[in-house]
Amino acid sequence: MTRLLILAAALAATTSVASAQTTLRLSHWLPATHPMHDSIVAWGKSIEEASGGELTMEIYPAQQLGAAPDHYDMARDGIVDIGYVNPGYTAGRFPIYELTGVPFQANDGPKAGKAIHEFYKNGGYAEKEMGDVYFCLVNPHNPGRFHANAPIKVPADVKGKSVRPAHATMARYINSLGGTSVQVPAPEARDAISKGTADAVTFPYEAMKSFKMADVVKFHNDLPLYLSSQVMLINQNSYDGLSDTLKTVIDDHCTPEWSEKISEGWSTYDNEVRQEILNDSSHEVYEPTAEEVTLWRESVGPVMDAWKADAEKAGFDPDTVLADYEKALEANGVKY
Repeated sequence: MTRLLILAAALAATTSVASAQTTLRLSHWLPATHPMHDSIVAWGKSIEEASGGELTMEIYPAQQLGAAPDHYDMARDGIVDIGYVNPGYTAGRFPIYELTGVPFQANDGPKAGKAIHEFYKNGGYAEKEMGDVYFCLVNPHNPGRFHANAPIKVPADVKGKSVRPAHATMARYINSLGGTSVQVPAPEARDAISKGTADAVTFPYEAMKSFKMADVVKFHNDLPLYLSSQVMLINQNSYDGLSDTLKTVIDDHCTPEWSEKISEGWSTYDNEVRQEILNDSSHEVYEPTAEEVTLWRESVGPVMDAWKADAEKAGFDPDTVLADYEKALEANGVKY
């Protein structure tokens, strides 16, 4: 009888351990070969270790659970516990966050991640725009450039071209220059070029390898232009259902410091691919002159004005929002 009681107690303990384990399903739309996939896996392992194995992560890359533009709603509605979201894939939905995509604001991906987190989450804007999810992390790439199948040296060269933009703000910029935006998610950009739907793309250099763009675009304007800042969002019910101890583990992995850390691998890879392109004689990498840089910077004025109009329409004082953003960028040494 005593032996049966011991076995029963052991079984109960095992069941208790099993039931205490929580698996979070995380979906992203990047290929599993992308450097951010490795960074997301490492972030998940850190959460698992910090929770003593009580939290585990199932990661689904490459749009396995849904299309890239649907990831915000997937996280909000509980289709996944965690969604990796590009807010710029849904034009006009997050007007304040779209400021982060206006060209010539930040000059470094990881540091911008920390700055944007401080501006948007800690500054209270996330609660106003994305209040139906738990806002966790910011993940920008290094500043992106124009990559094309023919030279784009000055803003006037965009006129008449079809360009796949990184997000809605860059689409607005391209249209303001007289180009036509071809809005497809990043995984579909190569097809747009190879089929002649687009003449150029806006991407960081790493996309030349991650999305196999290097054989379809041979001209690169080396002027750093803009950020595309993805966010990691957690379903609110998934977060609320955790114990206080596990909530603390999540909170500790959803900080400005983690926004910087999770972005570092992508930045390193981007710099490496840029150097490979510079060393490849089949590619032309163009460095604009000082006068041409001035033309590019001046060309952004209409886009900033349009953003201010959108922010005001959404009930915000655009000058205050912009000042808050610039303050965060300057505090992190990342203002362009």
